[in-house]
Formats: sequence, C-alpha cells, structure tokens
Amino acid sequence: MNGYIVIMSMTQKIRILLVKKGNMTEAELARRLDTTPSNFHHKMKRDNFSEEDLQRIGDVLGCDVKMVFVDRATGEET
Repeated sequence: MNGYIVIMSMTQKIRILLVKKGNMTEAELARRLDTTPSNFHHKMKRDNFSEEDLQRIGDVLGCDVKMVFVDRATGEET
C-alpha cells in the first residue's frame, strides 16, 4: 500500500460490480430495478443515488451495502 486513499464514486463502484457480476449492462440493471434505462443512465451520470436506490441495486446484484461514518480523530466507525 502506498499510503494513498482511493475514493470512487458510487457510479464507479456500480460499474465495477456490473463487470464482476457477469458483465451485466446498465440497461439490464435498470430493467431489474423496474426503471427505464434512460432514467438509470441519468442517475449514473449525475452519481445521484438515494440510500433506497443503493439498497435496491445491492439486492439485484446480490450485495450488501455498507455505509459508515468514521471518526477522523479516532478512526472509530459508526
């Protein structure tokens, strides 16, 4: 490890998962989420997802979503 922290957007993380889960397309994910490919594409473009969106995406992709706050002084996760 080089000491750098890599921060990825949710869109980047979702795209990585799509590849890992068998090269699913964004359009296929959109259909499984009961939304249009166009609407989902705009969410991806804006990187604009609600917590509910992320939970549903996780369910479709067979993943759990973990969101935490980390205390900067202590490193404690909440």
